[in-house]
Amino acid sequence: MSDETPVVLIVEDEPDLADLYATWLDDDYRVRVAYGGREALEELDESVSVVLLDRRMPDLSGDETLAEIRSRGFDCRVAMVTAVEPDFDIVAMGFDDYLVKPVSKDALHDTVSNLLLRNAYDSGVQELFSLASKKALLESEKGPTALAESEEYQELDEQLTSLREQLDETLTRFDEGDDITSLYHDLGRDAAEDDGDDDATDLF
Repeated sequence: MSDETPVVLIVEDEPDLADLYATWLDDDYRVRVAYGGREALEELDESVSVVLLDRRMPDLSGDETLAEIRSRGFDCRVAMVTAVEPDFDIVAMGFDDYLVKPVSKDALHDTVSNLLLRNAYDSGVQELFSLASKKALLESEKGPTALAESEEYQELDEQLTSLREQLDETLTRFDEGDDITSLYHDLGRDAAEDDGDDDATDLF
Protein backbone atom coordinates (compact mmCIF):
# COMPACT_ATOMS: atom_id res chain seq x y z
CA MET A 1 0.00 0.00 0.00
CA SER A 2 1.56 3.29 -1.11
CA ASP A 3 2.06 6.50 0.83
CA GLU A 4 -0.59 8.03 -1.46
CA THR A 5 -3.27 5.72 -0.11
CA PRO A 6 -5.73 7.75 2.00
CA VAL A 7 -5.47 7.50 5.77
CA VAL A 8 -8.65 6.72 7.74
CA LEU A 9 -8.70 7.23 11.51
CA ILE A 10 -11.24 5.10 13.39
CA VAL A 11 -12.19 6.45 16.82
CA GLU A 12 -14.22 3.96 18.84
CA ASP A 13 -14.01 3.05 22.54
CA GLU A 14 -15.27 -0.51 22.01
CA PRO A 15 -12.05 -2.32 20.92
CA ASP A 16 -13.80 -5.23 19.18
CA LEU A 17 -15.91 -2.86 17.10
CA ALA A 18 -12.99 -0.57 16.30
CA ASP A 19 -10.91 -3.53 15.18
CA LEU A 20 -13.79 -4.84 13.07
CA TYR A 21 -14.09 -1.52 11.25
CA ALA A 22 -10.33 -1.56 10.70
CA THR A 23 -10.51 -5.07 9.23
CA TRP A 24 -13.25 -3.95 6.86
CA LEU A 25 -11.23 -1.01 5.59
CA ASP A 26 -7.57 -1.96 5.72
CA ASP A 27 -7.49 -3.59 2.28
CA ASP A 28 -8.21 -0.23 0.67
CA TYR A 29 -6.89 2.39 3.09
CA ARG A 30 -4.13 3.04 5.56
CA VAL A 31 -6.07 2.64 8.81
CA ARG A 32 -5.29 4.02 12.26
CA VAL A 33 -7.32 3.11 15.33
CA ALA A 34 -7.85 5.17 18.46
CA TYR A 35 -9.83 3.78 21.40
CA GLY A 36 -10.83 7.16 22.80
CA GLY A 37 -11.05 10.85 22.01
CA ARG A 38 -7.75 11.87 23.59
CA GLU A 39 -5.90 9.10 21.79
CA ALA A 40 -7.56 10.21 18.55
CA LEU A 41 -6.18 13.72 18.92
CA GLU A 42 -2.71 12.24 19.43
CA GLU A 43 -3.06 10.14 16.28
CA LEU A 44 -4.43 13.00 14.18
CA ASP A 45 -2.16 14.81 11.76
CA GLU A 46 -2.32 16.36 8.29
CA SER A 47 -2.08 12.96 6.60
CA VAL A 48 -5.52 11.87 7.88
CA SER A 49 -8.20 12.26 5.22
CA VAL A 50 -11.24 10.75 6.97
CA VAL A 51 -12.17 10.31 10.64
CA LEU A 52 -14.87 7.84 11.70
CA LEU A 53 -15.88 9.11 15.13
CA ASP A 54 -18.02 7.59 17.86
CA ARG A 55 -20.04 10.07 19.96
CA ARG A 56 -20.24 8.25 23.32
CA MET A 57 -16.77 7.84 24.75
CA PRO A 58 -15.79 8.10 28.42
CA ASP A 59 -12.56 10.11 28.29
CA LEU A 60 -13.48 12.71 25.70
CA SER A 61 -16.83 12.57 23.95
CA GLY A 62 -17.12 12.46 20.19
CA ASP A 63 -18.73 15.90 20.23
CA GLU A 64 -15.77 17.32 22.16
CA THR A 65 -13.28 15.51 19.95
CA LEU A 66 -14.96 16.85 16.83
CA ALA A 67 -14.90 20.40 18.19
CA GLU A 68 -11.19 20.05 18.93
CA ILE A 69 -10.47 18.66 15.46
CA ARG A 70 -12.14 21.69 13.89
CA SER A 71 -10.56 24.19 16.30
CA ARG A 72 -7.11 22.85 15.40
CA GLY A 73 -7.85 23.47 11.73
CA PHE A 74 -7.46 19.93 10.40
CA ASP A 75 -8.91 19.72 6.89
CA CYS A 76 -10.30 16.20 7.10
CA ARG A 77 -13.78 14.89 6.56
CA VAL A 78 -15.51 13.51 9.66
CA ALA A 79 -18.36 11.01 9.88
CA MET A 80 -20.01 10.32 13.20
CA VAL A 81 -20.53 6.55 13.58
CA THR A 82 -22.66 6.19 16.66
CA ALA A 83 -25.61 4.61 18.44
CA VAL A 84 -26.83 8.11 19.41
CA GLU A 85 -29.98 8.93 17.50
CA PRO A 86 -29.58 12.32 15.80
CA ASP A 87 -31.43 15.30 17.24
CA PHE A 88 -31.55 18.96 16.27
CA ASP A 89 -28.27 19.60 18.08
CA ILE A 90 -26.46 18.09 15.07
CA VAL A 91 -27.12 21.28 13.08
CA ALA A 92 -24.37 23.12 14.94
CA MET A 93 -21.87 20.24 14.75
CA GLY A 94 -18.99 20.25 12.29
CA PHE A 95 -19.28 16.75 10.88
CA ASP A 96 -19.72 15.79 7.22
CA ASP A 97 -21.86 12.66 7.57
CA TYR A 98 -23.65 10.68 10.26
CA LEU A 99 -24.15 6.91 10.51
CA VAL A 100 -26.32 5.28 13.15
CA LYS A 101 -25.12 1.92 14.46
CA PRO A 102 -25.27 -0.89 13.63
CA VAL A 103 -23.29 -0.07 10.49
CA SER A 104 -22.68 -2.53 7.65
CA LYS A 105 -19.39 -3.03 5.86
CA ASP A 106 -20.86 -1.65 2.64
CA ALA A 107 -22.21 1.44 4.37
CA LEU A 108 -18.84 2.14 5.96
CA HIS A 109 -17.03 1.75 2.65
CA ASP A 110 -19.56 3.92 0.81
CA THR A 111 -19.25 6.64 3.44
CA VAL A 112 -15.45 6.73 3.33
CA SER A 113 -15.47 6.70 -0.47
CA ASN A 114 -17.94 9.58 -0.69
CA LEU A 115 -16.09 11.64 1.91
CA LEU A 116 -12.83 11.19 0.02
CA LEU A 117 -14.57 12.29 -3.15
CA ARG A 118 -15.75 15.44 -1.42
CA ASN A 119 -12.13 16.30 -0.64
CA ALA A 120 -11.66 17.02 -4.34
CA TYR A 121 -13.94 20.04 -4.12
CA ASP A 122 -13.59 23.41 -2.46
CA SER A 123 -14.86 24.29 1.00
CA GLY A 124 -18.12 25.75 -0.28
CA VAL A 125 -19.14 22.55 -2.04
CA GLN A 126 -18.04 20.49 0.96
CA GLU A 127 -20.26 22.61 3.21
CA LEU A 128 -23.15 22.14 0.79
CA PHE A 129 -22.88 18.37 1.12
CA SER A 130 -22.56 18.60 4.90
CA LEU A 131 -25.69 20.72 5.24
CA ALA A 132 -27.61 18.52 2.81
CA SER A 133 -26.61 15.41 4.74
CA LYS A 134 -27.87 16.93 8.00
CA LYS A 135 -31.14 18.01 6.38
CA ALA A 136 -31.75 14.55 4.91
CA LEU A 137 -30.85 12.91 8.23
CA LEU A 138 -33.24 15.05 10.24
CA GLU A 139 -36.04 14.56 7.71
CA SER A 140 -35.58 10.80 7.97
CA GLU A 141 -35.69 10.87 11.80
CA LYS A 142 -38.20 13.62 12.61
CA GLY A 143 -41.85 14.12 11.70
CA PRO A 144 -43.20 17.16 9.82
CA THR A 145 -44.48 18.81 13.00
CA ALA A 146 -41.15 18.55 14.82
CA LEU A 147 -39.33 19.91 11.77
CA ALA A 148 -41.72 22.82 11.43
CA GLU A 149 -41.34 23.72 15.11
CA SER A 150 -37.54 23.51 15.16
CA GLU A 151 -35.63 26.77 14.85
CA GLU A 152 -32.44 24.78 14.22
CA TYR A 153 -34.00 22.99 11.25
CA GLN A 154 -35.39 26.22 9.81
CA GLU A 155 -31.97 27.86 10.08
CA LEU A 156 -30.38 24.81 8.45
CA ASP A 157 -32.87 24.99 5.59
CA GLU A 158 -32.15 28.69 5.10
CA GLN A 159 -28.39 28.13 5.18
CA LEU A 160 -28.68 25.38 2.60
CA THR A 161 -30.84 27.50 0.31
CA SER A 162 -28.48 30.46 0.58
CA LEU A 163 -25.38 28.37 -0.07
CA ARG A 164 -27.01 26.57 -2.97
CA GLU A 165 -27.80 29.92 -4.60
CA GLN A 166 -24.20 31.05 -4.11
CA LEU A 167 -22.85 27.88 -5.68
CA ASP A 168 -25.37 27.51 -8.52
CA GLU A 169 -23.07 29.13 -11.04
CA THR A 170 -20.21 26.83 -10.06
CA LEU A 171 -22.29 23.67 -10.00
CA THR A 172 -23.71 24.27 -13.49
CA ARG A 173 -20.18 23.87 -14.87
CA PHE A 174 -20.20 20.16 -14.03
CA ASP A 175 -21.39 17.73 -16.69
CA GLU A 176 -23.76 14.87 -15.99
CA GLY A 177 -20.79 12.49 -16.00
CA ASP A 178 -18.93 14.32 -13.26
CA ASP A 179 -18.38 12.83 -9.82
CA ILE A 180 -20.20 15.66 -8.05
CA THR A 181 -23.42 14.76 -9.90
CA SER A 182 -23.06 11.19 -8.71
CA LEU A 183 -22.68 12.45 -5.16
CA TYR A 184 -25.90 14.44 -5.49
CA HIS A 185 -27.69 11.32 -6.68
CA ASP A 186 -26.23 9.31 -3.80
CA LEU A 187 -27.44 11.83 -1.24
CA GLY A 188 -30.88 11.89 -2.78
CA ARG A 189 -31.12 8.11 -2.93
CA ASP A 190 -30.04 7.74 0.69
CA ALA A 191 -32.71 10.21 1.83
CA ALA A 192 -35.36 8.47 -0.23
CA GLU A 193 -34.45 5.12 1.29
CA ASP A 194 -34.61 6.58 4.79
CA ASP A 195 -38.03 8.19 4.58
CA GLY A 196 -39.68 6.49 1.63
CA ASP A 197 -40.24 9.83 -0.12
CA ASP A 198 -39.68 9.63 -3.86
CA ASP A 199 -39.21 13.41 -3.95
CA ALA A 200 -36.35 13.31 -1.48
CA THR A 201 -33.83 13.81 -4.29
CA ASP A 202 -34.74 17.48 -4.18
CA LEU A 203 -32.20 18.14 -1.43
CA PHE A 204 -30.74 21.16 -3.12
